[in-house]
Amino acid sequence: MKTRTAFLLSLLLCQALPSQAADESGFVSIFDGKTLKGWHVSAKSGHSRTSKNTSGGKWEVVDGAITGSQDVPGNGGLILTDEQYSEFEVIVEMKNDFGPDSGLFLRSTEDGKCYQGLIDFHKDGSLMGLYGEGLGGKPHFRFFNFGATESDITLTPDRTPPGADGKPQVVDMTPEKWKTFWKAGDWNEFKMRITGGDKPTITTWINGLKIMEWTETEARLPAKGSIALQVHGGGDWTKSFVRYRNIRVKDLSKK
Repeated sequence: MKTRTAFLLSLLLCQALPSQAADESGFVSIFDGKTLKGWHVSAKSGHSRTSKNTSGGKWEVVDGAITGSQDVPGNGGLILTDEQYSEFEVIVEMKNDFGPDSGLFLRSTEDGKCYQGLIDFHKDGSLMGLYGEGLGGKPHFRFFNFGATESDITLTPDRTPPGADGKPQVVDMTPEKWKTFWKAGDWNEFKMRITGGDKPTITTWINGLKIMEWTETEARLPAKGSIALQVHGGGDWTKSFVRYRNIRVKDLSKK
């Protein structure tokens, strides 16, 4: 009888526990490393450009990472969380090929309007700047441009948002420091935080280093939306891939 009672109690406890438990810091995994459960692909953005293809690019799980590419030349798209979020922090690990254009979308609509954390991992691109995707290109900030390789950057402090003193924000980075700070050919971590309503404050980090913070000046987007990953349209990137793993979210709306 005691064994049966213990079994039933254990079963009830298992049913009561959430399927996704927060870690000690409050983050919850939103990617199981095996399937795309909890995510869906959208071909409604401007990156799905081929008239005969509405697939939104090619998305699959490979070696424990969400892996995306163009399915046919020029045809990109988005993969979005089924769940929508308002105020939160999101962490992803990235190991993309150097060449494709991607992005981490916050409060994304189904057609890709969002606050984008730049993952323009290519020559003349940048990382963890901010861009208003589908919002008239506002805001648009970055603190460096890539050269011919991922280890070569040129700082552009005039493109960073102003700090409290009205001057461009200072990032603790130099082109020489970047060569060891950025783990070329390996996994690197991005984090973004968004708080506030329709004029939110957005903060970005790379490998734990704060990159920039911006408080919106206009209401451009609803205060709730999906988290999304992008494969950019245009060109031919069918043989190059974007890869994301260890995707975690911390809900800040329940303070």
